[in-house]
Amino acid sequence: MTDHAAKGTGRRRWFGLFFISLGVALIIVDSTIVNVAIPSIIDDIGLTSSGAQWVQEIYTLVFAALLLVWGRLADQWGRRRLFIIGVVIFAGSSVLAATSGTGTLLILARAVQGIGGSMMLPTSLSLLNAGFRGKERGIAFAFWGATIGGMAALGPLLGGWLTTSFSWRWAFGINIPLGLLVIVGMLLYVAESKDEHARAGTDIPGAVLAAVGFGGLVFGLIEGRNFGWIRATGDFSAFGWTWPWSVSASAVAGTVGVAALVTFVLVERGRNIRGDAAMLDLSLFTIPSFRNGNIAAAIVSLGEFGVIFSLPLWLQSVTGYSAFETGLALLPLAVGSFAASGVSATIGQRFTPVTLVRMGIALEIVGIAGFGLLLRTESGWLTTTPLLFVYGIGVGLATAQLTGVVLVDVPVERSGQGSGTQSTARQVGSALGIAILGTILFTTLGSRLDDALQAMGQLPDVARLKFVDAVKDSAGAIIPSLRADPATAPVAEAARNAFTDAARASALSAAAFLVVGMLASLSLGGHKHDIPRHASDEEATADVVAPDSHPLHAASD
Repeated sequence: MTDHAAKGTGRRRWFGLFFISLGVALIIVDSTIVNVAIPSIIDDIGLTSSGAQWVQEIYTLVFAALLLVWGRLADQWGRRRLFIIGVVIFAGSSVLAATSGTGTLLILARAVQGIGGSMMLPTSLSLLNAGFRGKERGIAFAFWGATIGGMAALGPLLGGWLTTSFSWRWAFGINIPLGLLVIVGMLLYVAESKDEHARAGTDIPGAVLAAVGFGGLVFGLIEGRNFGWIRATGDFSAFGWTWPWSVSASAVAGTVGVAALVTFVLVERGRNIRGDAAMLDLSLFTIPSFRNGNIAAAIVSLGEFGVIFSLPLWLQSVTGYSAFETGLALLPLAVGSFAASGVSATIGQRFTPVTLVRMGIALEIVGIAGFGLLLRTESGWLTTTPLLFVYGIGVGLATAQLTGVVLVDVPVERSGQGSGTQSTARQVGSALGIAILGTILFTTLGSRLDDALQAMGQLPDVARLKFVDAVKDSAGAIIPSLRADPATAPVAEAARNAFTDAARASALSAAAFLVVGMLASLSLGGHKHDIPRHASDEEATADVVAPDSHPLHAASD
């Protein structure tokens, strides 16, 4: 493999890291910023409730479906080239989103944004894996991880500010100048790299099966609560067409997704054996750090979703915070995440990456479990700030270092495949987190509120169930208006208590999954990435990235 990284030496690589991370920040912010802009979008262009859901979900579905596809093609076509193409597509579709006059156009724009974003995320990782060595790679991944964690928290703040002070259209319009800045920076400071010995040809069956498989699986996991896990319990519609069968759309999509993934593995196995171009080199899973690291990453992502999912809803519904105030309340998470990147270089001198992963997961557990134990209806920023800060430090450590652990033994020429696989594992884990923790949150909310209203004994059954459904269906958004009306204030108070109990249950469940993730990380010890961090740069570089030292290279030679 010829890695054209010579151009990316010295300061140029660190400038390049900034622009790569800025590109990643765009796609992470975009996945969260829309949540706070949706009410304004509904008012402005008359978006239906079904359309609003698709504006939020289509980006995630397309993004998850294509991660593995673009990760592989980046190795063939050039990682910088594919990243820049992704930025162009992302920024161009942001123009369409910002100028959309109908829900259909906005949904289409969001789908195209998902295509661009799915090009950028795995390619960003493979660029870092190819461009940095030894301890510098750990620092680069730490900065990348802090960007992921920090931008997830800053998204609602930025979205609330832009929507309130200007227009919801600027929630998309801001991507345009920043996207142009990323493109210029990438051309100036990031070296091109690709697998010079990649097999010729394109694995079209593998690409189609991967897209259908992961897209169907993620849709089934995310939408099961809305449309039913087996039997249809909600109306699924898209572009004027309504799902006509009694079996739920999510169950069908999930089943098709699983079947497609099984077929994908069989097809890829055959192509690997024959020596044909393949979307996924299955021999990567013979690398213990890669195999076990992906399992741990999926489980940790499942647990990490706990706070990001339930806390913004709780802050707005129970405490009455505005969208902008909610963003401010989440700011300590971003501060903690960025702080972790600042200290990781220092503490990385004393601890191995796997140890830092476990430290990060432990801090995440402390932060999330703290919400499960301490959250009350009268809680405010004094309660949430320290817990979010601790949790943010944990995310900053765990996300970056776990990514580095997963990719450290992957040959550089296969960085795209490795990055796409680990990004997909995280995305599937997040979707599973949405399914499980969302179900826990809203099931607990409905059950506790129903019990509380029954105990009040003042409402007939029909009215009681109507209030319960209204609170659940609005994800608690109706609580402030119920509280403002003296006639329904007692119902609102019961709903606030029920929502707080539900948020605590969801947080404790997320903490439990993170404990499982911690246990999964125990399988990560004893590999090359456990080199002592006080080793010299030359020793670390040789041990981590020497291409001829790995069995996969020997096999390919």
